[in-house]
Amino acid sequence: MTGEPIEPAELMRLFEAARWAPSPANQQPWRMLYARRDTPHWPLFFDLLVESNQAWCRNAAALVLFVSKSINERTGKPAVTNSFVTGAAGENFALQGAMSGLVVHGMQGFDYERARVTLQVPEDFRVEAMGAVGRPGRIEELPEPLRARETPNSRKPLAEIVFEGPYPGTGA
Repeated sequence: MTGEPIEPAELMRLFEAARWAPSPANQQPWRMLYARRDTPHWPLFFDLLVESNQAWCRNAAALVLFVSKSINERTGKPAVTNSFVTGAAGENFALQGAMSGLVVHGMQGFDYERARVTLQVPEDFRVEAMGAVGRPGRIEELPEPLRARETPNSRKPLAEIVFEGPYPGTGA
């Protein structure tokens, strides 16, 4: 990423796309906390990242923390799909970023408990993931070990992840 700032309105378009993710009973259990580069909140978010993600994100324009409400607001019982639909909101966020010519880099490499405490996430929310947003930079700007990872990666074949009927090998 280049380190160039992203205007608040441009960033809000990504959050708006996330807002429209599918949501059971329209409860929208996701919440998104963010910090823009060169603001007082930036160090709070940046310092949560593991060292390798700090290298990826040192030139990001914004960092985002995705959390989800773990209790169903209507029933008071544990929410079952909160993580799933928060992931859908994150995907909408990333797709809108890509459509806008931005890079959105999702991450699990951060301190979840410190995120909860530092960013004052209520106990009835689950810390899910972080993302970095920025304008695409030059691959040469990345540290050498990360450059090699900046190539299209592969996915498992469908035969390994899609099954008709019961899960294979369970004897059913």
